[in-house]
Amino acid sequence: MPAAPLTMQVAGEGRPVLILHGGGGPLTVLPISDHVAAHMRALTPTLPGWNGEPRPDAIASVPDLAAACAAYLEQEDLTDVLVIGSSVGGWIASELAVNDRDGRISGVVILDGAGIDVEGEPMTDVFTLDPRGIAEKSFHDADRFYVDPATQSPEERATFSANLDTLQAVAGDPYMHDPGLRDRLRNVQIPVLVIWGDSDGIFTPAYGRAYAASFPNATFTLVKDAGHLPQLEQPAATMALIDRFAAS
Repeated sequence: MPAAPLTMQVAGEGRPVLILHGGGGPLTVLPISDHVAAHMRALTPTLPGWNGEPRPDAIASVPDLAAACAAYLEQEDLTDVLVIGSSVGGWIASELAVNDRDGRISGVVILDGAGIDVEGEPMTDVFTLDPRGIAEKSFHDADRFYVDPATQSPEERATFSANLDTLQAVAGDPYMHDPGLRDRLRNVQIPVLVIWGDSDGIFTPAYGRAYAASFPNATFTLVKDAGHLPQLEQPAATMALIDRFAAS
C-alpha cells in the first residue's frame, strides 16, 4: 500500500463513518460530516493533493487513494465502517468495497459517483469547462452556487486550480473510470445505497442507475432538484436517505 498518511478530521462518537470528497475538496462533503458527527464518528480526510495537501509520487490513481484509505482503516483497526463517497469519492468507496478482504466495511453510500464506464451515457469532461460551465453541469440551480473567480482571493483561485490538477492527475486518463471496476462490483456483498441528483449534468441519472445495478445488493434513489452534489443542494433529503440506510 502507498505510504501516504491522511490528514483526517475526526468528530463525534460511535460507528465509524469514512466520508470521502470528490474533485471539489472536503468542503463539498462538510454537510455530511457535520450531520454524521451528531450520532456517529465522522472521519473526513483531505485527500492527498487537495487543498494544499502533499501528494506523494506513490499516489497516481484513484486505486492508490483507495489503498491509502484502506491503510488508515487497518492502522486504526476500524470495523463496521460505513463509507460515504461523493463523486470521485464514490469511486474510491467502490474500490474500497471491492478490495475489503478483512471485512472492515459494512455499508457503502455513493453520491453521484465516478468510476465505471456505461455505454450510451458519456461523462461530461469537466477539464474542458470554465468555472461557470462546471457550475452549470454540477448544480440544479447554478446561479445559487456559482462562485465568480473574480470575487475570489488569489489563494482561493490557486486552490481551485490545484485541486483540478490533482483530479486530472489521478482520474483524467482514462477519464473518470477504471475499465475493470464495473465487473468487479458484482463481488461486493455488503449493502450499497446509490444516491443521485436528478439534474446531474456530469454523470447522468441513467449512469447512476447502471452503477447501482452493477452491485448485487444496491438501492438507487433519485434526489429531486439536485445536481452532482445533492448534499449541498438538498441536504435534508440527502441526510434522511443516509440516516435510513445507516439505521438499516
